[in-house]
Amino acid sequence: MAVSLTGTRVSGVALPWFVLVTTGSATHTGLVAFCEMAPYVLVKAFTGPLVDRSGPRVVSWSTDAVSAVAATAVPVLHAANLLSFWLLLILVAVIGAARGPGDLAKEVMVPEAAERGGMPLERATGLSGMTERLAFTVGPALGGSLAALAGPMTCLLVIAACFALGSVITTLALPRAMGRAGSPPDGESERGYWRRFGEGWNHLRGDRLLLTIVVTVGITNSLNAAFHTVLLPVWAKESGNGPTAIGVSGSVAGIAAVLASLIAAMVAHRMRRRVVFFAGFLVAGAPRYVILAVDAPMWAVLTVFALSGFGSGFLNPILGAVIFERVPRPLLGRVNALGDSLAWAGIPLGGLMGGAAVATFGLVPALLTGGTAFFLTTNLAGLRPEWRQMDQRRAQRKLSATKSVRSEAHDRHR
Repeated sequence: MAVSLTGTRVSGVALPWFVLVTTGSATHTGLVAFCEMAPYVLVKAFTGPLVDRSGPRVVSWSTDAVSAVAATAVPVLHAANLLSFWLLLILVAVIGAARGPGDLAKEVMVPEAAERGGMPLERATGLSGMTERLAFTVGPALGGSLAALAGPMTCLLVIAACFALGSVITTLALPRAMGRAGSPPDGESERGYWRRFGEGWNHLRGDRLLLTIVVTVGITNSLNAAFHTVLLPVWAKESGNGPTAIGVSGSVAGIAAVLASLIAAMVAHRMRRRVVFFAGFLVAGAPRYVILAVDAPMWAVLTVFALSGFGSGFLNPILGAVIFERVPRPLLGRVNALGDSLAWAGIPLGGLMGGAAVATFGLVPALLTGGTAFFLTTNLAGLRPEWRQMDQRRAQRKLSATKSVRSEAHDRHR
């Protein structure tokens, strides 16, 4: 996860900056983000049954290999003066289409990793979140530094190397049976694709908490996409701070998020999930937009990004634990694929809307509007009663585990 996600984070800095400095167009920058994320969302949504049937290990290494080839093609074609803007969009779309099922496959293996490691689920999702945040920290710093010193095309070679290394690690280091512990029985494997797809959809639709999570995260993800792919690069260019500011701010937020995820890994199984979850959203969202809009000095920007990163570091560990608790293992690939894709559905549009907003109204109005939308979304969603189930299911699981331990002790005594 660390290796391949680092490649993804480097591309998140290198590709938008490359398009922005070569075309000078915020709209084109948003279009590149759209062409990467739209295939990501669509392909991921429909590969859940494939991951459940073929096994996440196979899907993980094969999609990493495809991403490596597509990422390598960009600098090679650019060096040969054959890289048109439309060809770049096609290659970016291939990378996005491969990243969707690849990321899904890695997520699906987390519960089994927790079982093999003999640790609580919250701790495993905390470590998984810490790994993701660590990649978010290293990736932007590496991408911003390389973009400033060696150019964004050098970043593409680093991206390709990360994807290739991720494929090799998955192939050689993970057990062949990894991810198959929850495989469906033989009778279910004979069912058609659409029937298996429908089973995942019915489970997601029937769980009100999961559905509420998907809608809330979907809106905030689209706002984050506009922020990271358009608003932040435009701010870096207009303020004169350049791509290094993108990398430094992302790294500061990432370091704080890694720290928060580490704390979550240690104590998340003792915390009240709902309180921590919405407190994290409150800190992680709107303040970033406001600090860029008021033209604050760089030290103030970095302070706010650090606080934002710390708040966001608690979100994914909590979400991961809730999802893994509420989804049966044989359905995990299908439900995660649909849930993630719906939650990410607004990301492709986020980049387009961010570019259009900046082109039409300017940077500051776009930032203030985005911050207001983020604040209202998370606070209004928190009023819904489904969120109480975040802690109820965990309490039931702990009660069942306690009863099981007492029963075993009683049997040994008898």
